[in-house]
Amino acid sequence: MKQVIVVNEALRLPRGKLAAQVAHAAVGAFLAADADAQRAWLAAGMPKIVVGCDSAEALVELESRARSAGLPLSLVRNAGRTVLPEGTETCLGIGPATDDMLSPLSGELKLVR
Repeated sequence: MKQVIVVNEALRLPRGKLAAQVAHAAVGAFLAADADAQRAWLAAGMPKIVVGCDSAEALVELESRARSAGLPLSLVRNAGRTVLPEGTETCLGIGPATDDMLSPLSGELKLVR
């Protein structure tokens, strides 16, 4: 079990903002998961990876694919209080889920550096 957090890298977020948005996505996707998935993920040590995509459009397309696959998810839209306009799609949290379920969606995405 793991989570995948996908970052809209076109935004070139400052590090602190990036960390906050990734945290929102991780917590939101966890809360969207069923209790069995939550327990399994917690027992596994809460593994997660953070990868990037090229645009908001790519993020929304990935959200659609994850939703169609029945995965727990959370698309983070910025509240507009700091560096980004309200509604900007920043991150997508997917899972906790198994590698078999996540790899077809995110296996080709590069780690955020």
